[in-house]
Amino acid sequence: MFETFFAELRAAKLPVSLKEYLTLLEAVGAGVAGGRVEDFYYLARATLVKDERNLDRFDQIFAHVFKGIDLLPEAIEAEIPEEWLRRISTLHLSEEDKKKIEALGGWDKIMEELKKRLAEQKERHQGGNKWIGTGGTSPYGAYGYNPAGIRIGQHESRHRRAIKVWDKREFKDLAGTAEIGTRTIKVALRRLRQFARTGAASELDLDGTIRGTAEKGYLDVRLRPERHNAVKLLMFFDIGGSMDDHIREVEDLFSAARSEFKHLEYYYFHNCLYEGVWKENARRYTNRIDTWQVLHTYPADYKVIFIGDASMSPYEITVPGGSVEHMNEEPGAVWLKRVTDTYKHAVWLNPVDERHWDWTPSIGMIRQLLEGRMFPLTLDGLDAAMRSLMR
Repeated sequence: MFETFFAELRAAKLPVSLKEYLTLLEAVGAGVAGGRVEDFYYLARATLVKDERNLDRFDQIFAHVFKGIDLLPEAIEAEIPEEWLRRISTLHLSEEDKKKIEALGGWDKIMEELKKRLAEQKERHQGGNKWIGTGGTSPYGAYGYNPAGIRIGQHESRHRRAIKVWDKREFKDLAGTAEIGTRTIKVALRRLRQFARTGAASELDLDGTIRGTAEKGYLDVRLRPERHNAVKLLMFFDIGGSMDDHIREVEDLFSAARSEFKHLEYYYFHNCLYEGVWKENARRYTNRIDTWQVLHTYPADYKVIFIGDASMSPYEITVPGGSVEHMNEEPGAVWLKRVTDTYKHAVWLNPVDERHWDWTPSIGMIRQLLEGRMFPLTLDGLDAAMRSLMR
């Protein structure tokens, strides 16, 4: 069974190594998972899944391999979510069984009766066909049978109808092509890290302390600077117009980046980069910052990320005066070239679905100016962009 599980994970292209599989078996042999499949599920997930984006696929494989294994060995004392009850009530019924359910008044009637009996029943009940108990034919309880029953309690399943934690698939929004939020963006941005020890010595250097104590013969406490992410990030956000349709994704990206990077600078532009950018959209016409000033302020070790849909008239990229907002003396392509010449590590993140890129000529032009370093604003695209910036 475990070998099948391992093989299915590998067949689904989850990055599970043989060493991790052997570690799982060792933990099971040591009794870490106890005797409950639910405990084994959490143990397997902690041992075999290294990336949050693979959690949903892992749950699907687990459900496939261990389908039908009960996960409700203890009595339920809390209120049962209706969604769970609806799912476990999906039975393979004969025509006779269906008629019996219809006679009961359907699902809503059964749920209503369950609530009434939970309120009315004051003691344990064995057998019978009404109260919540064991060994009877009531629709509610354990160790009995009813074609429209809801099992409550029972240390083992008899009809394999119990809900499973992995069937809930709480992580189904973490697939690589799914829409992303602040938390998942943070996971992807963490690839963009280069740690360095800078600042005051405030962290205990355990190895240095041990070595110094051994050399000097007395306790020699040594300190060192804390490790910080030394990556410096410069972000340019396209704002307004067609980008209004992507505000939520861009806000999530900005929020995640601000929390992940100590050295972060950002500016706004519209459609394409020109001679001026700004920090406050409300004052975009009065407080513009010269783009040359930006290029001369931040050294070449900064990594640059453009965020925009790159959807505009081609004239805005190639022709002086092509901007829709002002008479630009130089085309946008010239300014983009200056940025990529100054900063060797630059990428463009596009919130437009990648399948639609070929329908917009300006997207192809921007991609060419960025030497192909345009990526979709998805988890996979963000991951690829971070890899590109780290090269």
